[in-house]
Amino acid sequence: MHYYNIALINSPLEPFTYQSLDIIEIGTRVKVVVKNRELDGVLVTACEKPDFKTSEILEAYNYTYSQKQLALAKFISSYYICSLGEALGIMVGYESVCHSKLDLESHEILNQVQDDDCCHSKLDLESSIKLSLKQQEALIFLKKHKVSLLFGDTGSGKTEIYMRYFEEMMQEKKRSIFLMPEISLTPQMSQRLHKHFGDAVVMWHSKLTPKQKKEALAKIYDGRAQIIAGPRSALFLPIKELGLIVVDEEHDDSYKSSSRPRYNARDIAIYMGKLYDIPVVLGSATPSLSTYVKFPHTRVRGGHFSSKKEFAYERSSEKLSSVILANLKEVLDAKEQAIIFLPTRANFKYLLCADCGYTYKCVFCSVGMSIHQKTHSLNCHYCNFTQAIPQKCSECNSPNLISTRLGTAEVVKEIKREFSEAEIEQFDRDVITTSNKLKKALKRFNDKEIDILVGTQMISKGHDYHGVSLAVILGLDNMLNMSDYRAREKALSTLIQVAGRSGRKESAKVLVQSFNEDFFSAYVGKYEDFLEDEKEYRKELYPPYKKLCRILFSHKNGIKAADAMNEMLSCLRNFSNIEIVGFGKCGIERVADKYRFEIMLRSDKSTDLIKAIAACKVTLAEVDMDPIDFS
Repeated sequence: MHYYNIALINSPLEPFTYQSLDIIEIGTRVKVVVKNRELDGVLVTACEKPDFKTSEILEAYNYTYSQKQLALAKFISSYYICSLGEALGIMVGYESVCHSKLDLESHEILNQVQDDDCCHSKLDLESSIKLSLKQQEALIFLKKHKVSLLFGDTGSGKTEIYMRYFEEMMQEKKRSIFLMPEISLTPQMSQRLHKHFGDAVVMWHSKLTPKQKKEALAKIYDGRAQIIAGPRSALFLPIKELGLIVVDEEHDDSYKSSSRPRYNARDIAIYMGKLYDIPVVLGSATPSLSTYVKFPHTRVRGGHFSSKKEFAYERSSEKLSSVILANLKEVLDAKEQAIIFLPTRANFKYLLCADCGYTYKCVFCSVGMSIHQKTHSLNCHYCNFTQAIPQKCSECNSPNLISTRLGTAEVVKEIKREFSEAEIEQFDRDVITTSNKLKKALKRFNDKEIDILVGTQMISKGHDYHGVSLAVILGLDNMLNMSDYRAREKALSTLIQVAGRSGRKESAKVLVQSFNEDFFSAYVGKYEDFLEDEKEYRKELYPPYKKLCRILFSHKNGIKAADAMNEMLSCLRNFSNIEIVGFGKCGIERVADKYRFEIMLRSDKSTDLIKAIAACKVTLAEVDMDPIDFS
């Protein structure tokens, strides 16, 4: 009899021990019974016969995880403090298929033909990507370093540099992972990659149908996929002969998972670089301070576009002012296009009573509800609770209900009222719900069928808008005043990223509504200066100079959540090498009908935090290492 430790896929439980008459390879996916339920797990280690009774492994699948995948899962489990089963749950393993000798021979011939085709297409393609001298120097720099930052202005040709690097990997018969922050970036990039590399590219993301996923995996398994592109889940695919990882828009928050395991894909890519002994390229026009400080960088300035960009500032609260409307009229009269950015979707963020001040909050979360006129409802963007918009205040019966914090839907409505002949579209998650809708909206805009595009963060995400001569940016002061140590970085980065979507062919104007012109105008063309100044602000307090960890406790019974926090708090106080920055109720005290408490920790080393948490962790504790969300 042989004994094995099995990690249950997606289970928070530690590995269980099972027995089998067969010798089973480490990393094999198996079926086991847990409390009369059949579950899948991964065989992680062989072990000695335990001193308790063990159950049989029911079935071993033709499906395995490589040694490197197991090593990566163990790192995720230990660093992000989750179970091994949860870490393995985000990975896709290798499917073993039994071939006859004839099948294997034909498979080898097919591979040879594909390799030959790849080399021929490589020779054909080599002349089609023309790098400038600056771009060539940048590529040489990237190839000299294991981890490096490509710090390139918007439109400076970062993608061409990546593509040339991918070509060189293909020539060496190695494969590349190309990470993008969100699915919203994939349509245009997919088109560009497929146009150049053809079927050697596979796009991978959560919106693929089961059939599309199956086809993509088949190409990955048999090696036809040379470039695997997509958001963070693309990191965990079973890619043999991996030679390069590129993380585009490395500063983007969507690389951080908001559920267990709470990993950051950018940091996992860097760890994989060490594990696989391959280069990792991080790219951005507005790199995070952590990346800028930690890794060598090459700077690519300017763009392919010789157009001029004028920045204008309006001291005003968040609203469609007469200045904005006058600028929009000029653009429409000239038959040009505009984009409008604001951080809030819906019509308005809050509904409150003008007489008694009562604010309409979600019944399950301690947050204001967002007004959606199209569905005549108030929606909670945290738990999706919905209720009808009231006609009178439920506290004082006053009909004087007012709304605050402008949203995308309201801006669209107001502009349509002002310019009835113009084509205006909303570009956010309320409207762009599928990859197909995204493709169609971008095509309509680039075909000049849309005059004004109004959106949230989605509008700033690396899309190429060819004819934009005006970019209007609202709500930056709200971002700048957030209780987040990265608030300055995020607000400035958003301004630069949105501004970068305009003036690609014509001269453009960027109109910024803010009371903080001094801050934005000082750095808008000098992001390095900002990073150098920000270093001084962060030293001795925040990353990259310190490690942070946020521990969350949530329960329907607020007393239980508070008790769990206090129990862990008293244990953590015994560790002199970690600092308890603060503790208590979360900024948003209740989400999805659960009361929430938190502890914020700081230390010089992540290992000190991990040891302290491992010694003190209680059942309700949800650990967020390197947090980026503080709400």
